[in-house]
Amino acid sequence: MKKTLVVGASPNPDKYSYKATMMLNEYNHPVVAFGIKKGKIESQKIINELPTDKDFDTVTLYLNPQNQEMYIDYILNLKPKRVVFNPGTENPKFKKMLLEKGVKALEACTLVLLRTGQY
Repeated sequence: MKKTLVVGASPNPDKYSYKATMMLNEYNHPVVAFGIKKGKIESQKIINELPTDKDFDTVTLYLNPQNQEMYIDYILNLKPKRVVFNPGTENPKFKKMLLEKGVKALEACTLVLLRTGQY
């Protein structure tokens, strides 16, 4: 199981970050949902402060490149094995920084990765 940090989690069921959090739970991946909006994704609370956990396998992004800026150093310091840039979050500058640190950077959809067994 791959412990995953969802960055940009939303309590809105129509948002892909909500759907990804649900599906990660469905596939039994431990998941931490981080977002600026207070709320829950079913019974899981969305945390509004950056987690202090250091054992994330994957960070999956649901923020546009401009909104990623304030989290880049935090994510780099987490040293995850990979970062997933979901559609609309592609960020060549950040991707290059990750690759230089030896972090796998994927431009992919978390939902598709899970459904196709590639997660």
